[in-house]
Amino acid sequence: MKRREVLEGLVERVDYPNKGILTAEGRKVTVKNTIPGQKIRFRVLRTREGDAAGNLVEVLEKSPLETCPKACAIYPACGGCLYQQVPYDRQLALKEDQVRRLLEPYFDDDTVFEGIKASPHAFAYRNKMEFSFGNEVKDGPMTLGMHRRASTYDVLTADTCQLVHEDLRKVLRLTLDYCTARGLTPYNKISHTGFMRYLLLRRAEMTGEILICLVTTTENDHDFAAWADEIKGLELEGRLAGILHACCDGYADNVAADSYRILEGRDWITEKLLGLEFKISLFSFFQTNSAGAEVLYRTVRDYVGEDRNQVLYDLYCGTGTIAQLMADRAGRVYGIELVEEAVAAAEENAARNGIDNCTFLAGDVLKMLGDIKEKPDFIILDPPREGIVPKALSQIIAYGVPRMVYVSCKASSLARDLQTLTRFGYRVERCTLVDMFPHTQHVETVVLLSRKNRHIHRI
Repeated sequence: MKRREVLEGLVERVDYPNKGILTAEGRKVTVKNTIPGQKIRFRVLRTREGDAAGNLVEVLEKSPLETCPKACAIYPACGGCLYQQVPYDRQLALKEDQVRRLLEPYFDDDTVFEGIKASPHAFAYRNKMEFSFGNEVKDGPMTLGMHRRASTYDVLTADTCQLVHEDLRKVLRLTLDYCTARGLTPYNKISHTGFMRYLLLRRAEMTGEILICLVTTTENDHDFAAWADEIKGLELEGRLAGILHACCDGYADNVAADSYRILEGRDWITEKLLGLEFKISLFSFFQTNSAGAEVLYRTVRDYVGEDRNQVLYDLYCGTGTIAQLMADRAGRVYGIELVEEAVAAAEENAARNGIDNCTFLAGDVLKMLGDIKEKPDFIILDPPREGIVPKALSQIIAYGVPRMVYVSCKASSLARDLQTLTRFGYRVERCTLVDMFPHTQHVETVVLLSRKNRHIHRI
């Protein structure tokens, strides 16, 4: 087996999160973005003694699992979905199997693995989408949508994307037509020239409020008032809350704004979760599946219990959603978050909801823990995708709380942290998966940890 050689094989299984495993020329080969049972052609990327990694070139034969007609015109070329042709119940089974195999080394005989909970909606569940302007082929017509899988530059028009509500598809199509008719050019990430960068769309599922923002460079002084008027003329099921035009000249390929102006309405929407109302600004973090978030947070509430006298820490709290939803299950809740704007949003939303027993602190968890005088009785961990830095985890373990809940959007990071937590005095009591991202390889995992003994060692 040589590098760049093209070979064929049958995908035997998929390891978390999307690593297809097959055997070729006596070696174990890992090929991402595959489904068990597919016969594929792949290009060898690297080889090591006993194993190798490859890049998917072509699916020669579909998997027996692929029995659903595709719902989107650009699937599977688009990098957004992986399992769209797999029935939803089988998608759930695939994710459950992958995560269970990954985490089982940290379970004991008494661990209760509670399986996976489905998203209430398999389609049109995303309340936020960031679409890019570009070209499907070099120098081709302008497109607006998602990047082609494994491509940095090719963009496919996503006006048939089934992960978002039809309202947002209508806005995408109108926006692309408007910009094309006026000869506006897409931003080029290589030359750093061009005008149109992104279309950011938010639609709250529970309230139906819609927020729309065009992000451009400052290369052109085009007035988008006419575009906003056309948007207002669309027949939408939801209600327009705001239309904005933002400018960004940075080189980073991420949706951001150096400045923005409001063309219509306001720069935020409201969403409701489990009876509470949350204000969501243009760039603030909020779970992208509102109905799925209710399933997730009900699971967390169940794991936390109903001790209303406890001091609860919500670490990596973001805009304080979990803290506020747990406020009736604690005497005092402390939330720590690095991003100052998120903490400001958390404080505003707590006031909006009449919650007065939550305190939010802006700063790094590692540095801020020592600033809280009240020690925790219970800790909720909801870290970024890469998990918890070792020094912060050491401090968390040193509190010796009887129980903790760890919420993870990346099970491999959770597995790494569980290795430490179980080594230093904790056991996995319960574990549940919540599918917040149907048709993709992603899944949320919730773990209840309990202390095995009173003696807790520092790492």
